[in-house]
Amino acid sequence: MNTQTHTRRYDLDWLRVIAFGLLIFYHVGMYYVTWGWHVKSPYESDFLEPFMMLLNPWRLPLLFIISGIAVRFAADKMAAGPFAWARFKRLMVPFLFGSLVIVAPQTYYELLGKGQVTPEYWDFYLGYLDLNQRWDVVTPTYNHLWYVLYVLIYTMVAIPLLMLLRPLKLSGWAARVATSPLVLILPVLPFLLYRFTSDIAFPETHDIRGDWGAHLRYGSWFVLGLLIAKSDVIWDGVRRQWRLSLALAVSAAITLSAVWPKWDDLTPEGAVMQIMRGLRIFFIWWVIAALFGAAEAKLNKPSKALTYLTEAVFPYYILHQTVIIMIGVALKPYLVGAVPEFFMVVIGTAAVCAVLHEYVIRRVAILRPLFGLKGAKPVPAPVSSVSA
Repeated sequence: MNTQTHTRRYDLDWLRVIAFGLLIFYHVGMYYVTWGWHVKSPYESDFLEPFMMLLNPWRLPLLFIISGIAVRFAADKMAAGPFAWARFKRLMVPFLFGSLVIVAPQTYYELLGKGQVTPEYWDFYLGYLDLNQRWDVVTPTYNHLWYVLYVLIYTMVAIPLLMLLRPLKLSGWAARVATSPLVLILPVLPFLLYRFTSDIAFPETHDIRGDWGAHLRYGSWFVLGLLIAKSDVIWDGVRRQWRLSLALAVSAAITLSAVWPKWDDLTPEGAVMQIMRGLRIFFIWWVIAALFGAAEAKLNKPSKALTYLTEAVFPYYILHQTVIIMIGVALKPYLVGAVPEFFMVVIGTAAVCAVLHEYVIRRVAILRPLFGLKGAKPVPAPVSSVSA
């Protein structure tokens, strides 16, 4: 099968849709697990945590790599200035709207549960917009929309780099390395270094003002996307090695799953913990490489469903966390049971996002840019590269 790095990559569009879908399921899970989150279900337990521990390492790196690939495709079609302005509008408008309007109910229910605000939403919202208001949460805030802000920042910073990448090609020994099993090892080495240096010095906070560890890590995944986007050699290497990568990912998942329940019993600086920390980093890339190879083999073809979902996924992303919280809070007093409640939250979130996107957002011209959609057409024409 020929690599299609310079034409439409339907497989990457599918992976983007799947990754955001998994993100929605992950945030539903956050309502139930014992880890801290904005609000919690009355059926809070550790049942879902093993599954989420396997999903958590690679879900965001995958999105940042795909965002880097998308930026490379888009930037190569425009001059640097127009591209920067177009991308700034495309991401900053929904980020600001989402932070000021969509995210606010999340903070309201979080603070209401802590007894820090009264039930009157308008009174809360005035405080939410007051920069001098001090609750447990600094407001206004952006919660899950941090990803949009970070992608915007990395895009602006990377624009000068894009000019240097256009003539870059791998040849000779570099090409041989890229098509060998070393393609499953070498890209991981910078992230292995981060794990034992910057990640320790700067724990992830999603607070843009000092999240240096996350910026270095996610920014590097984003740059990796820029680098591999149009490299036929690297895509050829991933295609050749994806079955090996899948086997390695499964082996790492089994090993990590066996160790994680005993994590608190390990010596913090002992050899076993350090090896597992390193294995987790390799696990990220092995999963992503396996997904890239499998998707190119199985999903690199157009479909009406993909065309629709490629547009829908960004509005779903902006809406989903607020919808999860509102449905969860509404169901909480009825104590319907853990399993029924879980399915009601999942199905309800998907349904609300689908209805709002289909019948409101994509059909009202003024709302389209507020949710990251292009133009004013109800049904936009297909684009020629993977969407950002």
